[in-house]
Amino acid sequence: MRISKRLAAAASAALFVAMASAAMADGEKIVIGTEGAYPPFNNLEADGTLTGFDIDIAKALCAEMKAECTFVTQEWDGAIPALMAKKFDAFVASMSITEERKQQVDFTNKYYNTPPAIAVPKDSPITEATEAALAGKTLGAQSSTTHSNYAEAHMKGADIKLYPTADEYKLDLANGRIDAAIDDVVVLSEWLKTEDGACCKLLGTLPIDPVINGEGAGIALRKGDDALREKFNKAIEAIRANGKYKEINEKYFPFDVYGS
Repeated sequence: MRISKRLAAAASAALFVAMASAAMADGEKIVIGTEGAYPPFNNLEADGTLTGFDIDIAKALCAEMKAECTFVTQEWDGAIPALMAKKFDAFVASMSITEERKQQVDFTNKYYNTPPAIAVPKDSPITEATEAALAGKTLGAQSSTTHSNYAEAHMKGADIKLYPTADEYKLDLANGRIDAAIDDVVVLSEWLKTEDGACCKLLGTLPIDPVINGEGAGIALRKGDDALREKFNKAIEAIRANGKYKEINEKYFPFDVYGS
């Protein structure tokens, strides 16, 4: 059976498009936003490099997807508006998956899940991480986070002071300007190991509030970017299965941060 030249040309063009699409899929360019001010998860070093668990996970996912990824830093408060404005394609910065945020953006499956905790100065008279123990005390938290939302919902007797970054509440806690601080247990624990955190101690972890704390930390994407979300989800599953996630986890933590 003979095929017309027009049909042959169309078939050839279709094959070229399919091959080009496959090539683009392998070398897809993705711009990843991150905060760069939340060690040990993400931090902008003095030399301009980005380090941390979030960054290494993002790089592993990009390698798994065979994607060409570049990173940009973004202040936390403006992260979702910047994502929606297409300043980057994905936000990888320990953002908890919550119903409130799902109204604006889509999320991948979680890539870790750890509870909130309270830190206080070593000589603090506060002995329990409870609402009653913190009543009348000044509690610091980073603004626009699940931790600030948790404090406002469950520590109503405390005077809650909000900060643009975690570094700022840490400085105030170290200098006695606030009585306690709330954040992720890993973030606080790692800070307490440093010279700057030698002032303070971990008071205890807090019960997870599923409504506020959500399902864990996920990668935020623009609404409707289903193909990219599915690629990230498959990559998360793959690095969990092939040992890469475990390798990165052990670089930073002595326990599995993925959670149950």
